[in-house]
Amino acid sequence: MESVLAEAVALLDEAGAAALTFRALAQRLGGGVASIYWYVANKDELLDRAADHAMGPVLNDVDKLPRSDDPIDDLRSIALTLFDAIVQRPWLSSYFMRNTSIQTHTLGLYEKLGQQTLRLDLTPSQRFYAVSAIVGVVVGSAADLGQEPTQDMLDGNVDRDAYLHRIAQDWRDLDPREFPFVHEIADEFDGHDDADQFRAALELTLTGLRLQAGA
Repeated sequence: MESVLAEAVALLDEAGAAALTFRALAQRLGGGVASIYWYVANKDELLDRAADHAMGPVLNDVDKLPRSDDPIDDLRSIALTLFDAIVQRPWLSSYFMRNTSIQTHTLGLYEKLGQQTLRLDLTPSQRFYAVSAIVGVVVGSAADLGQEPTQDMLDGNVDRDAYLHRIAQDWRDLDPREFPFVHEIADEFDGHDDADQFRAALELTLTGLRLQAGA
């Protein structure tokens, strides 16, 4: 199973979920397609197990993080570690916690986040919503960063900064009476750093949690 999942993750890293077929995986393993069915029942299970396999080292990294006196700081450290992992493997965002009955590493990461909320004065529903919000910010932001570039960018006609500048300029050309907010933030959008945008969203979430817990 270890070699099957390792090769599945390698295929996903190279070309995403579309590239992960039983035939392609069998060729990588040097065997027949039928042999893969000894380990998984279908492609959905293969994807879920591959995602969980990729999350194993991330859980190990989280386990090694130093624990502080502030659970909010520890939540931040876990969230940043998870974010970095998904940014490197954008396909993970589609399968994170999709099937926790087999995704033990992923569930372990969810538990690590949740345990920090146990150190705060919150109700069970507040803990649930807090962890859901953090996971949403992390996975959603990482997935957004992992979006496929436009054809212009793939063709080398424009780089990321030029592409953002083009969009920002289109926004500046809009009627400010109809789009006052878009006009207000056009300069901020132009050339912004996606990682900084994620960190800002995470800080807003954590600040709200701190206020809610009275910490």
